[in-house]
Amino acid sequence: MEFPYELRCEIERLLESENLKQLTAAAEGISSRYRSESGTGKSLVSGRRDVLAYAAVRMPATFGAVSKALEAALAHFDGEINSILDIGAGTGAASFAANLLTECENITCVERERTMSEIGERLAAAMNLPIRWENRDITQGFHGSADLVLSSYCMNELSPAARTEAVKRLWASAEKLLLIVDTGTPVGYSQLKEARDILISEGAHIIAPCPHEGACPLDEGDWCHFTARIARSKLHKQLKGGDAPYEDEKFCFIAASREDYGRCEARILRHPRIDSGRITLKLCTAGGICERMVTKKDPRFKAARKSDCGDEF
Repeated sequence: MEFPYELRCEIERLLESENLKQLTAAAEGISSRYRSESGTGKSLVSGRRDVLAYAAVRMPATFGAVSKALEAALAHFDGEINSILDIGAGTGAASFAANLLTECENITCVERERTMSEIGERLAAAMNLPIRWENRDITQGFHGSADLVLSSYCMNELSPAARTEAVKRLWASAEKLLLIVDTGTPVGYSQLKEARDILISEGAHIIAPCPHEGACPLDEGDWCHFTARIARSKLHKQLKGGDAPYEDEKFCFIAASREDYGRCEARILRHPRIDSGRITLKLCTAGGICERMVTKKDPRFKAARKSDCGDEF
C-alpha cells in the first residue's frame, strides 16, 4: 500500500524551513541508533529535528511494514474492527495504515514523546482523521482497550523486563486482535519470538505469520523476517543519500486474536529458487521446516512462480 500523498505533502511542508544538512545528520543518527541501540531500553528519537527526520525517512517504512503485516493478519481474522489503540504510536504511521485497511476512525494513539504526538496531530489533521492522542509511557501503563491494538517498533526501545510486562498489557487491552511489529533483524526476531511465547501462555491464538502455535522450528541463529518495498520521494533520497527509487524495509511481526480463526497452511521463508521447469520453496509448516519442489505439471506452479519470501502457500 502506497504511503498517502496527503501525508507526504504535509511532511514536506513541515520540513520546508529546516536546514537540509542538519536534517540529514539527524536521519543518519536515527539509522545508526536503530542498528546499534535496539533492545537497550533507550529512546531512539528525541528533539524536534530528530522527529522531523524520523517523519521523513522512517514513517513511510513503518507505514509499509504495518500495512503488510496487518493485511496478513486480517486475511485470517473474521470480525469487525470498530476501535483502534496504537501504543508507542510515534507520529501515527501504524494508525494511518490501519485506518486505510479497516476504515475505522475511532483511533487513540499513546506516545510518550510530546514532540512526536504534536507532529502526529498535525499529520492526522492533514488526513482529516480525528485521532485522540495521549502522552504516556508504555512502561507506566495505559488506559482503555480496543478491538485492534497496535504496537510498532516499540519493543526495541524497552528493556527485557519491561518488554514482558508490555506484551501482557498490550494483550489485556486487545478485545479482538493484537499486532506487534518490530525490526527485521536477529534482535527484532528474538524479541517477537519472546512476545509470541508470552501471548500463547496468556491464551492468545496466533493467526499470522505462523502456520502453527507450536515452538518455532528455526535453527539457532536463524530468524524469520519479511520485506515491504517502499517508494522513496525526492526528499527521502536526499536525506538517505541514495538515488534508488525505493528501499526494502525488513520487519518481523506477530498477530494474535481472542478467537481461533485458523492460520495459513505454510509460509515461504526464503526467496524461491527458480530453475528450468521447477521452483523450490523453503516453507514453514505445522510439521516443521521443509523444502517443496513445484514443477510445471503441478497446478500450484503458477502460484509458486508469483510467490515471494513471506507469502502464504
